[in-house]
Amino acid sequence: MSTVRLLPSENIKIVDKQMDWKEAISLAAKPLLENNNISQVYIDNMIESVEVNGPYMVLNDYFALLHAKPGVGVNEQGMSLMVTKDEIDMLGKPIKIFLVLAAENSDSHLKNLQKLMDIFMNEQNYQDILKGDKKRINKIFG
Repeated sequence: MSTVRLLPSENIKIVDKQMDWKEAISLAAKPLLENNNISQVYIDNMIESVEVNGPYMVLNDYFALLHAKPGVGVNEQGMSLMVTKDEIDMLGKPIKIFLVLAAENSDSHLKNLQKLMDIFMNEQNYQDILKGDKKRINKIFG
């Protein structure tokens, strides 16, 4: 019996490139766009949400949990992760971990969100993700 990975390996990107926060959101969401989990509308809505509401998606030092309204521009629930070598300024907040969560409805992602919080609340996991060690990240999300 195979289990579905919380975060597929192909949806994890380690990036060493200078960019602004809007580019970072687009690049972090690119695997979901390419897999047709989301449409460009979802990416645009995430960017607009930050522009309108500020960097409220920044949950911890260097960590942003990116999302937009469930269902709008979402074809299938999914997650992608991008870790940058250098911090990116998101309206005054430095970010290195960009986790994109796309939900089909307001309930569908709650179980995964709990699993994510368990992962990120573990300091060793958090530090390993922050370092951008893809092998270790794959194990964490395995």
